[in-house]
Order: sequence, then C-alpha cells, then structure tokens
Amino acid sequence: MRADLARSIRLFRAFRTEQAKPDAYYTTLAADTAAQLVDRVSLVGATVLDVGGGPGYFADAFRRAGARCVCVDVDAGELTGQGVPGSGVLGSALELPLADGSVDVCFSSNVLEHVPDPWRMAAEMARVTREGGLIFLAYTNWLSPWGGHETSPWHYLGGEHAARRYARVHGRQPKNRYGRSLFPVSVAHGLRWARSAPDVELVDAFPRYLPWWCRPLVKVPVVREFVTWNLVLVLRKLG
Repeated sequence: MRADLARSIRLFRAFRTEQAKPDAYYTTLAADTAAQLVDRVSLVGATVLDVGGGPGYFADAFRRAGARCVCVDVDAGELTGQGVPGSGVLGSALELPLADGSVDVCFSSNVLEHVPDPWRMAAEMARVTREGGLIFLAYTNWLSPWGGHETSPWHYLGGEHAARRYARVHGRQPKNRYGRSLFPVSVAHGLRWARSAPDVELVDAFPRYLPWWCRPLVKVPVVREFVTWNLVLVLRKLG
C-alpha cells in the first residue's frame, strides 16, 4: 500500500467524522491499517492480538486478511461489540492475560496514551509476541494537534486547563481526562524505548497518517513532536 497524499487526504476526511460517524471512520482506519500490516507480514493463519481493540473494528479487518484475532480490553462494555464468540478477553494492557510468546503479531492503535505506564504496556506487547513475530504499536503523541483528543488544541496550554475549559464549554467532563485516562507520551520517548528494549528490534518508525515523503520528520527532534500527529513503531521480537 502506497502512503501517498491521496491516502492521507482520505484518512483525514474520515477522521473529521469520528464523532458523528464513528463506525465509518474506524472501519476506514482499520482497513488501511490491515493493508499496512499485510505489506509487512502475511496474516493468513497468523494469531493476532489487538490490545485495547474494544468493539473489534481492527480485528474484523485482520480476520478478513486471514488472521485469527483476539482482543484484550479493560472495558467489558467495549468487548460486547465483538462479533466472534470467544474473541474478546477482559484484561489490562499493563498485564496482558496471555502466555509469553503466544501470538504472531501484537497490535495496538491509540491505546498507549491512555495508560499511566505506557512503556510497561509496550513491554507486555513484546512479552506475548513469539520470537520473530511483529509488534505494531501506534499512538497519538501529546504535542501533536490531536494530542489532547477532544480537548485539543487547548492541551497546548496544559492538560488540566484543557479539561476545565472543555467542561465549562460543554457542560460535562471530557471522556479523555488528562492525568486519569489520557497521559502525555512523546515521539522521543517511543523511539528511546524501542531502541533500548532488550527483546525487540526497531524495524520502522513513521507518521501513521502522513504521506511517505514525511517520514524523515520522525528524525527531527522537537519538530517531530508537533507534526507527526500519530507515530507507528514496528518492531521485531528477538530471541
């Protein structure tokens, strides 16, 4: 799949409908993500773990590509959307309820920024992946335009300020509350963890939604924190 400008425009157009038409947006994003994975590894017959997969948009896309997919989510209500019996497992991303080396591919989309110990979650993803298996970890970095999620762009003035402003304007607390269900993660921290973790090899790091010619931005300190928007780390599990 070529990450060209047309693809980026298509994804950002879909993103604009996330609140009003979440099914359409997440179905589009899941299909695009499955295509990214298939470019790197065959999913036919592969066991894929979706960490924080909730309703199962990504799992459905992976199954269409031939994978056996299981979702782990901390919210039982989210797992009710799973259409395949036994495919949803209740559990924490910080302590995945799977054995060491039990999956071929471990995947997570935009969950890392919602856990208080993100690199523990990343280490757990590595633990449950078999030797030679692939880890695909995507997250929204805090200083990107959507780093504060629905409180953006006011998160640039501080997470607490953004949350208070949202509550004042909308008359309710934001779903993603800074310091409780939304935590600041950076591109720099992700790259540092990926390069220092003893059991993984960093295969690739790139901006998820941007065209291929934006990939060098990930190498530029400071700038990458604002323009990357969403970082993908692709890692190979070492023996």
